[in-house]
Amino acid sequence: MRGFGLFLLAGLAGCAPAMPPGTVFYASGADLQSINPLLTIHPLARQVQRHVLFTTLVRYDTLLRAQPYLAAGWTWSPDRRVLTLALRGDVRWHDGATTSARDVAYTLRTAQAPRTAYPRAGDLACIRGVETPDAQTVRLTFCRPQRDVPDVLADLAILPAHLLDRVPPESLRTAAFNERPVGNGPFRFVAHEPNRRWVFEASAEFPAALGGPPALRRLVIVVVDEPTTKLAGLTSGELHVAGIQPMHAAVVRSVPGLTVVDYPMLLAHGLFWNLRRPLFADARLRRALTQALDRRQMVAAYLYGFGTVADGPVPPTHPDAVRLPAVPFDRAASRALLDSLGWRASADGVRRRDGAELAFTLTTVGSADNVLEQLIQADLAAVGVRVRIRQLELGAFLAAAQNPAREYDALVTGIPGDLGLGYLRALFDSRRREGPQQYAQYANPAVDAALDAGDFAAVQRLVAADLPVTWLYHARGVQGVSRRLHGVRMDLRGELATVRQWHLEAAAR
Repeated sequence: MRGFGLFLLAGLAGCAPAMPPGTVFYASGADLQSINPLLTIHPLARQVQRHVLFTTLVRYDTLLRAQPYLAAGWTWSPDRRVLTLALRGDVRWHDGATTSARDVAYTLRTAQAPRTAYPRAGDLACIRGVETPDAQTVRLTFCRPQRDVPDVLADLAILPAHLLDRVPPESLRTAAFNERPVGNGPFRFVAHEPNRRWVFEASAEFPAALGGPPALRRLVIVVVDEPTTKLAGLTSGELHVAGIQPMHAAVVRSVPGLTVVDYPMLLAHGLFWNLRRPLFADARLRRALTQALDRRQMVAAYLYGFGTVADGPVPPTHPDAVRLPAVPFDRAASRALLDSLGWRASADGVRRRDGAELAFTLTTVGSADNVLEQLIQADLAAVGVRVRIRQLELGAFLAAAQNPAREYDALVTGIPGDLGLGYLRALFDSRRREGPQQYAQYANPAVDAALDAGDFAAVQRLVAADLPVTWLYHARGVQGVSRRLHGVRMDLRGELATVRQWHLEAAAR
């Protein structure tokens, strides 16, 4: 296995010069999609943007409270409709220009522009005005009173207006900036080899008041898409951090120089029913199918215990999670409910009096490892429901999920969240006809009203009662980490939240 890892990273390095001491190699399962925060939905790319290359207006502490970052402080108007942000004056772009209110205004206005197609544009819809009274002040006017600083301001990294404001929004995806970005964060961009690696180095000018330059010399994001190759790179010592499959955790723990870090993630997996199908229009049928699923077994057998059964889209570790009534695994209750709905067991499955069979196709992302789908299939077969599994590659899966025609019966997928719970709006607002996260078209006026009021607790309760999605589990992240790397803390903020404090011991000779 060691030789396999050496071959891997030798190929990635190519003819590039040797990396300096203090370089950390971090494995990513795919390229970062885009380094431009206005364009990407890739979870790791978003972390690189807000923790490595750029800065956000605010950031979260370990208790998930908004703290000053690029914005040194802020004040609210008495009616909480106007937020005034005072920017720091010592944060510079890596080309030497000072980060100013102009950059913040450009980023927010461009994110709101429909032609940009910023994935979280809906979270900015209530901002009705962006003013810059001076170079270090930004004033935001909202359509209604706000309880807190919007989460999107901790997620959307600020971009340099002086390099991008002449690029039309519809041309941002092909802008030269995306290939050689200029940031203002703790690391500066060095190089990008598509589908191979991104290289960043510590910025010596990062302000001391924000923690100063990183302890690492360089951070290299290496694209390694095969789980076994990640494992080989870890055990050979060529990768310092790599996400691993739960089944490999015991192997990693057995290697003296490695440890396993597991942590909560904003990621909920579920069965998304196509509510346009008459079969799934009745919430009682959706409940019967949910009762037939042994989700604890899924956590044990598929996640190897690195997760919890989900009763809703918000993980229980989130401070705004609501305790929801569980739908217990109960095959007898499932059969009884199906029977009450006219679905009677027969020798060849469950059928109605008209002969219709209770069967559907489950669409998922293709993989040689389809244990989860097989567990679902077996659980539903135990109550007489026939499930066909349809596996697609990722691009085809997303196209099927987002197509307005909704040409699928049910999907099994994971939904990445955000700390402000804005993703609930994308999932459940029936007025959204399109969007990267809305799978089934779910119409519930009570949910729409709760979303308008920002009452995400009510949204969680309503959705739990109605079951437009059968939630399966909240997975924990699992990373293999070199014991030479210190200061690594991973939590709901992400894997790279503490990257500026990471410190790498010199290798033993």
